[in-house]
Amino acid sequence: MNLKTFLHNLHFDINKVSPPDWEVDWEDAPLAYKLYRGLPSVPFSLEVPLVLEEQKTPMNPVYRHIGDFLWYVFGLTEMSQSVSSLDSAEQTADLIQSYRRFVPSGGGLYPNELYVYLKIEDLPAGVYHYDVAHHRLVLLRKGNFDSYISKALGSRCDVSACFGTVFVSTLFWKNFFKYNNFAYRLQGLDAGVLIGQLLEVAKRFGFASQVYFQFLDRALNHLLGLSEQEESVYAIIPLSINPISRFTNEKDITSKELCRQWKEKTFDHYVRSQRVKEHPMLTKINRSSMLETSSSFLEVTAKERRSVEGQVITLPQTERLPYDLASACRKRYSPNMDFVLEKVSQLQLALLLQEAAASFTYQNDMDGTPAKEGSRVSLYGCFYNVNGIPDGAYYYDSASHLLCQVNPGDHRHSLQYGMSLDNVNLFQVPLCLHIAGDRDHLINELGYRGYRIQQMEAGMLVQRLLLTAAAIGMGGHPILGFDAGMCDEIYKLDKQEKTTLIQIPIGPYRPRSWLRGSLFH
Repeated sequence: MNLKTFLHNLHFDINKVSPPDWEVDWEDAPLAYKLYRGLPSVPFSLEVPLVLEEQKTPMNPVYRHIGDFLWYVFGLTEMSQSVSSLDSAEQTADLIQSYRRFVPSGGGLYPNELYVYLKIEDLPAGVYHYDVAHHRLVLLRKGNFDSYISKALGSRCDVSACFGTVFVSTLFWKNFFKYNNFAYRLQGLDAGVLIGQLLEVAKRFGFASQVYFQFLDRALNHLLGLSEQEESVYAIIPLSINPISRFTNEKDITSKELCRQWKEKTFDHYVRSQRVKEHPMLTKINRSSMLETSSSFLEVTAKERRSVEGQVITLPQTERLPYDLASACRKRYSPNMDFVLEKVSQLQLALLLQEAAASFTYQNDMDGTPAKEGSRVSLYGCFYNVNGIPDGAYYYDSASHLLCQVNPGDHRHSLQYGMSLDNVNLFQVPLCLHIAGDRDHLINELGYRGYRIQQMEAGMLVQRLLLTAAAIGMGGHPILGFDAGMCDEIYKLDKQEKTTLIQIPIGPYRPRSWLRGSLFH
């Protein structure tokens, strides 16, 4: 299967991307976190702040702040036990125990890992891995890597002016073992929700941030000691207490040049699985997505917004929603079958859409300097039982804070029929949102790297929606098992050359019965 067909099937015909006889070997499942062995480590305090409101005045970070920051981004926050099913014949139920974090992940498998390059007073400068299981840093390389990382970014960022740089990677086996090739779609979205969480937490600590999707992959994998056959960096986020400046570099830099500067290192790590299977399609598309020279870094301008055709509804003007991020993180909930149909006010809908769209504005290496107005992903929704909003499918114009009706009527029957699993009762859901992006997945502009960038940006917006929903007392459940072609018809996206990327039902809910144990100290 060629890669273009693979990506098309990954989006429109999921059954064709994985073998029909694929069986999950749960006995040999990997851990949801990577463990390094035999390397020096520094533990963080287990006492974390219980409130996270936005810092107005930036402060020089110390080691304790970095620990709190990483914990809120990706730390283990909760242990839960729930019942999956009841066998009526034997009167037994399957008990599922899992460790959760503040970000959602397909199947709760968390395929991403965090690495950080730090230069702070109370810690040796160097590159570290965030050991989620023990809430500590593990030292991989000691030293100053400002010049190396700056060059790997094409000299477009002054890393020397930043106290830290975060690397978001994907460890392929962590969810390939369950989802086979479909894991590739999940990995980009999972990386995106993680980045979205990271940016929101950074704001609360007063850290300036900027996301780089384009960099010299092999040079940074080399620095971190990653084998591209099993793990690769997906995004880089420098952090500073001052605004981060971007530069345009005219000198071409290559991965080969950089890799010669530092000796190759490999590190012993543990994943628990004894029979790690090969994933040739993931390896192939990852290799085809890599950038070898900085001259290949591009800017991608967002396309024009949708023209208005149907009824236009001006939503109530609201102020930005000030909320305690720590509280919203604790309240974030994926209701599954627990949605309860209740009337939603126009103000609640306005708050949800406006806050999610406003918080999604972020500095990155795709928009150019200065950043151009618009976004490469957009919001659509099928609304039912919303006060003052006729039932129908709508496009949200974030610049004007308008709802533009695309297709009137109750679309819950079609949406429910289009789901591959009946794990959510959409007849109980007032707001079924969809994130849409270019139908060609940016491949024409960025090659195969464009697909994973699009998935990451969609994931970032998903996390903003989930946090805002939690802040206003609702739950949200991201879903990939839906009929994208059917949803495209509902929103008439073919004329826009766009497609739906992910479905997020949002609404009031009744919590299920489960045993939950917070890991807050």
